[in-house]
Amino acid sequence: MKIRSYQGTTPLLGERVFVDPSAVVLGDVEIGDDASIWPLVVVRADMHRIRIGARTSIQDGSVLHITHAGPFNPDGFPLLIGDDVTVGHQAMLHGCTIGNRILIGMGSMVMDGAVIEDEVVLGAGSLVPPGKTLQSGFLYVGRPARQVRPLNEKEMAFFTYSAGNYVRLKDQHLQEPYSQAP
Repeated sequence: MKIRSYQGTTPLLGERVFVDPSAVVLGDVEIGDDASIWPLVVVRADMHRIRIGARTSIQDGSVLHITHAGPFNPDGFPLLIGDDVTVGHQAMLHGCTIGNRILIGMGSMVMDGAVIEDEVVLGAGSLVPPGKTLQSGFLYVGRPARQVRPLNEKEMAFFTYSAGNYVRLKDQHLQEPYSQAP
């Protein structure tokens, strides 16, 4: 089963959300309207909450998790993802905050307590260390991620284009018989 309750909490899906049958969405998760969760994604909110915004796309093989509250981190870190975000294949997002209109490149990793402000491109394979903030309006690349340059107008327009493209694609997938199974 792809949508799983955990200790009495069931994930909440907005309107027209697509969750691939091979994905797992577990626990205290809320997914906004027109979002898409693609094959082999794991969204595991068993010790804190995960929120995924509207028109956000989580690509194949990505892992989304949280940081629990405990003696070394009294409040823990939820995973919060804004609207119109495209998360590339095999990304790992762990207890971080992702703003709106973001592109996270394939194979990137964003660690506990990191913050990516609105309108950022994080290049493929990048690592955002714990607690680091990436400022709005820039391209970041590397391990650890470093600010490279401001985004141009074409790159800024790509955020909503990419989000819209995945909304159209998930709508096509929602029409396929396999997505109608319980």
